[in-house]
Amino acid sequence: MRLLVVEDDDRSAAYLKRGLSEAGHVVDVATDGELGLALAMELIYDGLVVDRLLPKLDGVELVRRLREMKVNVPVIMVSALASSMDRVEGLRAGCDDYLAKPFFFSELLARIEAITKRFIAEGHESTLVVGELSLDIRRRIARRKERVIDLQFREFLLLQTLMRNAGSVVTRTMLMEAAWDYAFDPRGNIVDMHVHRLRKKIDMGAMTSMITTVPGAGYLIKP
Repeated sequence: MRLLVVEDDDRSAAYLKRGLSEAGHVVDVATDGELGLALAMELIYDGLVVDRLLPKLDGVELVRRLREMKVNVPVIMVSALASSMDRVEGLRAGCDDYLAKPFFFSELLARIEAITKRFIAEGHESTLVVGELSLDIRRRIARRKERVIDLQFREFLLLQTLMRNAGSVVTRTMLMEAAWDYAFDPRGNIVDMHVHRLRKKIDMGAMTSMITTVPGAGYLIKP
């Protein structure tokens, strides 16, 4: 998943980013509430981990504004404020879960997985379909007709982005944002290399190619 951590303590932010990245997720970090809200409004994240006490805009108000703007991304709030009233306030603001500091990282990871699975189970799409190509987001399984396509982590993220925007041109910048965090320093044509490898896997044994290069713009996937 692509996750956003909103945490102003540098040490805590680095700890969370490292742990979540090692668990296979793409992670961005915002160090204040206003930046966190702006990034969350880009609608590219599968989940948010939000500290309660933040500069510029506190975590409760951040979540409240997201919900007012109908952004339904799953949110876990983490805070040293752990009284029942603090929890109630966070949940009423729109948090899906509230975790008191200090916590075990394994518990945070389990809670992230639980709320994102629940998010899918409550009716949000879990399978994308474009023509004879399907992608099970929850299990990370792609198929063209009955053939299973083995995808690496970045390839899965790129394919998911292309399929969510089927029929429209997806720029290289959009693909970069989907599969790498903002701190990544792209070198050479790394996006093109990954898309080329992805295209070969999808088109193996087929008569037609589903991913088209749009010169000067990006890529397009269509039936």
